[in-house]
Amino acid sequence: MSLAPPPSPPVKARSSSLALVASLLGFTVITIDVTAVNIALPDIRSTLHGGMAGLQWVVDAYTLMFAALMLSAGALADRAGARRAYAWGVGLFTAASLACALAPGIGALIAARVAQGAGAAIVMPASLALIRQAYDDARRRARAIALWTVGGSVAVAVGPVLGGILTESAGWRSVFLLNLPVGAVILALLARTAPSPRRPAPLDLAGQVTAVLTLAGLAFAVIEGGHLGWTSAPVLGAFAVALASGIGFYAAEKRHPAPMVPLALLRRRTVSVALAVGFAVNAGFYGVTFLLGLYYQQLRGMSGVEAGLMFVPLAVFITATNLISPRAAERFGRRRVIVIGQAVLALAMFVLVPLNAGTPLWLVLVLLVPTGLGGAFAVPALTAQLMDSVPGERAGTASGLLNSLRQTGGAMSVALFGALLAGGGGEGEGAAGFSLAGMHTGLVVVGVTLCVTTVLAAWLLPRTETASKLDLRASSEGSSTAAPKSAPKSGSEPAPKSGSELASASS
Repeated sequence: MSLAPPPSPPVKARSSSLALVASLLGFTVITIDVTAVNIALPDIRSTLHGGMAGLQWVVDAYTLMFAALMLSAGALADRAGARRAYAWGVGLFTAASLACALAPGIGALIAARVAQGAGAAIVMPASLALIRQAYDDARRRARAIALWTVGGSVAVAVGPVLGGILTESAGWRSVFLLNLPVGAVILALLARTAPSPRRPAPLDLAGQVTAVLTLAGLAFAVIEGGHLGWTSAPVLGAFAVALASGIGFYAAEKRHPAPMVPLALLRRRTVSVALAVGFAVNAGFYGVTFLLGLYYQQLRGMSGVEAGLMFVPLAVFITATNLISPRAAERFGRRRVIVIGQAVLALAMFVLVPLNAGTPLWLVLVLLVPTGLGGAFAVPALTAQLMDSVPGERAGTASGLLNSLRQTGGAMSVALFGALLAGGGGEGEGAAGFSLAGMHTGLVVVGVTLCVTTVLAAWLLPRTETASKLDLRASSEGSSTAAPKSAPKSGSEPAPKSGSELASASS
């Protein structure tokens, strides 16, 4: 009896390369979708006749589902297998993109964006799990993850420009139609990659449902509060739903044998501070991105392409600073790098306050430099600090929680800025209802939030040695909570290992 020979190295290498390309394409397209849609918002508003609240929901419907479902999407990838879960996520994202492109009204577009966010939440952890499975060698896997990271950075730069070009030449619907051929290519590549193993991973359905209701209720209250009034019945009802669901979430996590958010993890000072800082970082960055997309087009009268090009220098700063941050953390210590990055981002909010309809464009670009530097400097060190503070088997959970809170911070910031832009009144009203007074108030609120979390980080994060000294000490003690390099042994997602791969795409 003859046994079938094992797969030859070239076959294995080809399958690994296809898995990497598929993962890279998926991560890139879900990142581009965020930044490209920001540029398409004014065109969506004029076509579908949606108000500022509608535009906020177009952005936040995607971001909130992305944030909420990311908490359990990793468990789904383990349970179904990375390849199968990734195919589900890509299929859902692609179908939802078609629904977005065909949306007859703002309500249908928002509903399709909810489905898009759900698909993106599955794609994110499954793409990393697919890379982890495809590369057994640690060095090759590190290079693959580095390429995955670069894809996110490129997407941040390309997204606004691509969104502007597509919107100007073919209308906002083409921004979503572009996802269809990309999704088809990804699914074709997945069909030629190796099947993924499955492992038992309990799903926390009660926790997931209450998490979605909490975030949705809070977002509704903040978005509609600026339009309906903060004491209106729908807004108060939404706050009540958010509060009740939050209590339900706490009870569900306390009772569940395998909660998606272990409450004991949140009691750790380093974890809770890292989550607060991550929330504030994305509140600053996503808020500014949403704000400037409208500022350039509604107040300055720029075309979509021109507005998109204005974001390119910002993306360049982010990419370059992401590469510098890990080295700075090794030399000066993570805590110091986190605090400096936070402080610079807080400064960025305040230096943008003087913006008005007559500010020279070269000065606008100069004033945006701290925005590009701050978050990109803090987040890689913040992620690495968080990963070192939890046991290896909790690395995937902690990473998912951090990125979920970061997405939530961005969604809440968009909700706040939109409410203030529409309801600010007075100074500098643009033709489309863009309020300079509201913009200035939002920047100050987010700036103060960043200042508070900067102080928290400075006082409450441990005064650790540099990252290299920590690694040496951990290896000498044989600690199970050492640097993220040990994470693959526990079967967790590879995202935490470098501390920057999840940061670069959305910082």
